[in-house]
Amino acid sequence: MAKKFDIPAELSDKALESVELARDTGKLKKGTNEVTKAIERGIVKLAVIAEDIQPEEIIAHIPVLCEEKNAPYIFVKQQKELGAACGIGVNCAAVAIVDAGKGAELIEDIVEKVNALK
Repeated sequence: MAKKFDIPAELSDKALESVELARDTGKLKKGTNEVTKAIERGIVKLAVIAEDIQPEEIIAHIPVLCEEKNAPYIFVKQQKELGAACGIGVNCAAVAIVDAGKGAELIEDIVEKVNALK
C-alpha cells in the first residue's frame, strides 16, 4: 500500500465538507469501483478514502493508482462519515470528486496541504 500519512482532524473535516459541497453542487463517484475508474480516466479532483476498511485490500490499490496518475487523495477516519457526506445511508469506502462545484477553492486548499504533508 502507498505510504499512509497522518491527516490532521481539521483537514479530514475539510475533506468531508468538500464531499458534501460536491454532492450538492458538483459531481461524485461513490464506491471503490467507480473511484478506480475515475482515477484511471484522469477526471478526479480529489479522492477521499476511508481508513477503517476491512480487509484493507479493498482500497489498497487506490492510493497507488492516485500516485501513478498524479491524482490527489486524502484519508478520513471512518467509512460511516464518508457515506453520510455522500448523502447515502450506508458506509462508503471511497469517493472521487470529479466536479467540485462550489467546493473548488476548498479542494485546492486541501490538495495543497496534503502535498505538504507527504
